[in-house]
Amino acid sequence: MNKNYFKIIRAGINTTFQDQGRRSLHHIGIPSSGAMDNRNYLLANKLVGNRLDLPVIEFAYLGPLLKYFGDKINIVITGDVNFTIKTNNDELKGNCYETYNLEMGDELNITSTNKSVYGYLAFSGEFDLRYQWSSCSINTKARIGSNDGKKLQDNQELILSKISQNLNNKKLNYINTKIEKIRIIKGTNFDYFSEKGKKDLFEKEFTISKLTDRMGMRIEGQKIENIADTNIKSEGLIKGTIQVPADGNPIIMLSDHGTIGGYPKIAVVISADYDKLVQLTPGSKIKFKEVELSSAETLFKLYELETQNLISQI
Repeated sequence: MNKNYFKIIRAGINTTFQDQGRRSLHHIGIPSSGAMDNRNYLLANKLVGNRLDLPVIEFAYLGPLLKYFGDKINIVITGDVNFTIKTNNDELKGNCYETYNLEMGDELNITSTNKSVYGYLAFSGEFDLRYQWSSCSINTKARIGSNDGKKLQDNQELILSKISQNLNNKKLNYINTKIEKIRIIKGTNFDYFSEKGKKDLFEKEFTISKLTDRMGMRIEGQKIENIADTNIKSEGLIKGTIQVPADGNPIIMLSDHGTIGGYPKIAVVISADYDKLVQLTPGSKIKFKEVELSSAETLFKLYELETQNLISQI
């Protein structure tokens, strides 16, 4: 059997393998990780006919330039991404949510995300990867996951252990939309903050800073005033938690967040808005809106229903 693989000519920025992440390990300090934008991760696998839980390549801003060697495969890119496919002497400008065939010697050049952060590349088959705690997701800060917990590197070869013979081309008409406000519920330390601090959180506009990565998103603007204690005994954290350190600038916990933290937690981003939150670029303006827990649960059910409806269209 011929060896099928991608050669990385340019790795891009923060290019990693991600899947649905590790589960039920927070009690021993292991972060969940997993794809930042779960909907686009699922759509990528579905469009190329994969199981929905297979690892894909996640990239941020500038994606990888890959050269393919092997038998014909299907690939797809999801998100809001600019990319081209070079075959022989022809160069094709690609469309997201549409599958394309790659053959021996073809090059896939993911040049940039478009006013967003993360994109996803999947192909019809499986990478030859080592699973750790039932996941291939890479957490570069903790150095865990496949690829020795490291970002993908220039000149690396990505071996495919299996490719699919199903090469039917598919296309999904889907546009990534933005929402006016990120919806949040009150955190466990909500009463640590002054009435002005609470009001500022819900009424003022914040700016996403450059100090943002897969672990957390720092936002700047009106300082959130603490009237109790700026440090607390470390407690468990979940994805979307908004902590407020002593400087008053909130930090939103993202997919690679630590499992405990000692800053007061003023609020939590609802799960239904998480995918849209992580796609906001540094410099973007952000506003929050409070919702009740019951509303957050309903909104998440609607989000999951919409995602399943999109998957069923493929």
